[in-house]
Amino acid sequence: MPRHFRPRWYSVLLTAAAVALFVTLGFWQWNRGEHRRAQWQDFARADTAPVEATAATLEKLPRFSHVAVRGEFDAERQFLLDNISHDGAPGYEVLSVLQLPGGSRLLVNRGWVPFTGYREQLPDVDLASEGVQRLAGRLSTLPVAGIASGRQPPDGGSWPRVTSFPTQGELQEALGAPLLAPVLLLDADSGPGYLREWRPPGVPPERNYSYAVQWWAFALLALGLFAGLNLKKRDA
Repeated sequence: MPRHFRPRWYSVLLTAAAVALFVTLGFWQWNRGEHRRAQWQDFARADTAPVEATAATLEKLPRFSHVAVRGEFDAERQFLLDNISHDGAPGYEVLSVLQLPGGSRLLVNRGWVPFTGYREQLPDVDLASEGVQRLAGRLSTLPVAGIASGRQPPDGGSWPRVTSFPTQGELQEALGAPLLAPVLLLDADSGPGYLREWRPPGVPPERNYSYAVQWWAFALLALGLFAGLNLKKRDA
């Protein structure tokens, strides 16, 4: 029997809006995947011999640059970055302050330690002052919380001080001194530290690509439903 296609105006508008939304979300996820892929490639390219860096050059180098610096640890003041898990286990990352020649200060992430099971009992991360050392690692940034409620500025009192996803300004205020912008992710075989298995940030880019394909599939499905629901039998 012959059929005719005569959709109502509101179904056209609703379908157009849905398709536009799904296509836009698909491109958004695809672009996130491209950005993530570039980050992962930069991380992989950093597996080279470290470049000697100074306070004057550290802030000019791109993220994930593999560098070597010389400085002396502040053995008295450290931070414990809370809410950092490793393979599903809760724990902290140990953030120490390295004083470079000339007086500039660089944050050094010395790795992950497990949660002791008691909030009032912090892990032992004492750091002996060994004078000027040469340290190597990747330049990165402070970790960022997925939700704002996960943030907590450094607590007061004795050191080390616990904090959760702090800003650089909050750490500077706790120290009472300025800090260079990068954070050095210490190499596993460099200097005193703990578990250091650094990975590229975020989920693999392939996941974003798959989300993009799913959104575009929803757009095709919406068009298919629109056509199927509005293709009606012609009256005799």
